Amino acid sequence: MNPNPIRFFRRFLQQESAAGLLLMAVAVLALLTANSSWSGLYFETQHLEIAGLSVLHWINDALMAVFFLLVGLEIKRELLQGQLSTWAERSLPGVAALGGMIIPALFYVVLSGGDPQVQRGWAIPMATDIAFALGVLALLGPRVPVSLKVFLTALAIVDDLGAVVVIALFYASDLSLVNLGMAAATVLLLAVFNRREVSLRWPYLVLGVVLWFFVLRSGIHATLAGVITAFFVPLTTQPAGHSAEAARSPLLTLEHGLHPWVSFLIVPIFGFANAGVSLSGFQLSHLLDPVPLGVALGLILGKQIGVFGFCWLAIRFGLARLPLRASWSQLYGVAVLCGIGFTMSLFIGSLAFAGTPLLADETKIGVLLGSIISAALGALVLLFGPRSKIDSDK
Repeated sequence: MNPNPIRFFRRFLQQESAAGLLLMAVAVLALLTANSSWSGLYFETQHLEIAGLSVLHWINDALMAVFFLLVGLEIKRELLQGQLSTWAERSLPGVAALGGMIIPALFYVVLSGGDPQVQRGWAIPMATDIAFALGVLALLGPRVPVSLKVFLTALAIVDDLGAVVVIALFYASDLSLVNLGMAAATVLLLAVFNRREVSLRWPYLVLGVVLWFFVLRSGIHATLAGVITAFFVPLTTQPAGHSAEAARSPLLTLEHGLHPWVSFLIVPIFGFANAGVSLSGFQLSHLLDPVPLGVALGLILGKQIGVFGFCWLAIRFGLARLPLRASWSQLYGVAVLCGIGFTMSLFIGSLAFAGTPLLADETKIGVLLGSIISAALGALVLLFGPRSKIDSDK
């Protein structure tokens, strides 16, 4: 009997590795398209203008605002009642994320050669792609203890929060005080709804769209409107006696509703639009240029040194403990996987080098190379490295 393709597709979407596998496929497809007879159509479509913005801007500024809305919802939930709700739970992933941001940035700055224009990309290798990295872990199955998956998820959430702060502080330009004032007024309205414990989701979403418009015109990157909106969506539910709609957590229902759309539509569209780079005229010697070298080595070496090194120091001095049933080798393997920086790294690169197409293309090459090598090396360490004694005895 032939398997039902619809049932197979549903089962695939429910797998933890599905979003990561889809991203890998999209990256390959973008590269093939950008270097095929369809390349002209691929690049021309990105520059088509719709309502005053190019298609690429609608993807990077509007669709990715929804991505950041989901990121903000996840961060808030984890801080209030999840894997980051206590200081004990925050310590190891928090320290690891800090090391995973500082050391890759230092790698990039050292390799940038002192060129101010090139140094604008210092934040590119700071980020970890949670879907991609968890997809690799899911493919490895029971060889990786659940505690390490929890650790990686928490680390990536702190990492995303750091990336949001970096974008807000370092990638704003030509600020408009009038639009900033209108954005502030919109945030005040969001705060009023939150204070009054409004449990309907649509008022927050409507104000989120208004906030996005004013932030877009203010000079701060518009995607930050998504994170700001998320922080005002209530997590708690109304007490008994209210309507069924009000009794559900607005944050949780919105997060669950957005997750499949972001994972299987928005992020793949972003990946396809941003991962494509023409390799015509490209030579291997170009990998030694400051941008691709700094990005790739920042992801491959900087991430693993920063994450594992800071973890070792935290555990060595009693500030944190090794994740349950995990060995040092397995922790190192996860640290290597943190060098998968696909989505957020490409996004920061698009901000850093918006006006310099050559550096933007070099960024894509560095991100793709660094992410692929990190994924392969991390998987090999986790496959063949020693597991914890408790785990190996089972």
